[in-house]
Formats: sequence, C-alpha cells, structure tokens
Amino acid sequence: MAFSNGNSNGWRDRGRSRVSVGVMSEMNVVPLVDVVLVLLIIFMLTAHVMEFGLDVQAPVVKNATETTEDLPVVTVTRDAKLYLNDAPVKNVNLLGSEIRSRFKTNSVFVLGDRRGLYEGVVNVIAALGKEKFDIKLVTTPEEVRK
Repeated sequence: MAFSNGNSNGWRDRGRSRVSVGVMSEMNVVPLVDVVLVLLIIFMLTAHVMEFGLDVQAPVVKNATETTEDLPVVTVTRDAKLYLNDAPVKNVNLLGSEIRSRFKTNSVFVLGDRRGLYEGVVNVIAALGKEKFDIKLVTTPEEVRK
C-alpha cells in the first residue's frame, strides 16, 4: 500500500499547489505475477526429472538344490492316472489317507500334464481339499518350456 507523505490540506510551504494522493486501495500484482511465473518455469523444468513409483530392492535368495524333507507330489498323467511320488495310486478318495500315513506335512504338491484333461487335476484338488490339505500347484516357467 502507498501512503501520502504531504500535509493533510495538500499545500506545500512555497505556495505551490499539490494534490494529495491519500491511501491507495488497490494491490500491486506485478511482483506476485513475477514470482508465480518464476515458480511455474522452475516446476516445468524439474517435472520431467522427477521419478514416480517406489524404489524397492527385492532380496536375493539362493535356490535350494537339496532338501532333507520328503514332500508329497501327486502327479496326474495325460491319461488321468495318479502317482504319489512315483508310486501308483488306484483310488483318488484314498489319496488323503495315503499321504497322511507316509508324510508328516500338510502341504501337497499337485503336478498335472498340460496335455491331459483338466477334470483329473480338479478331482485330485477336490479330494485333497476335503482332507484339509494345503494344495500347491506345480508349474514350469515359460523359458524352460521352450
């Protein structure tokens, strides 16, 4: 804001007339616009440098080559035959009791032939689900399959 510095009646000592300005009521926006434009230019120059997303470094683990635990693997062949760790199983309904008698774990790995019928794998999963097993499906990575 600007204020007048003269006398209240607007006259000077030498006799010259002078008009009193008084208090200016409008805001000087030129410095505000200058600051806003400088900030806008700084933002435009640095916006493309900013990286988005989280920089997370996942831990690297060593693959286990040997295991001391014998885990149950149920294999469903192309013609829907069942094997429990290379031993043939005749009835899918007896599979749960066979696993409980031979293994001390609650986890079961199910491996199905990709060319086989889906129904054989689903029947094994349903039978093991009734027995409250923790079912894990075995897959092969894409680069190994080629």
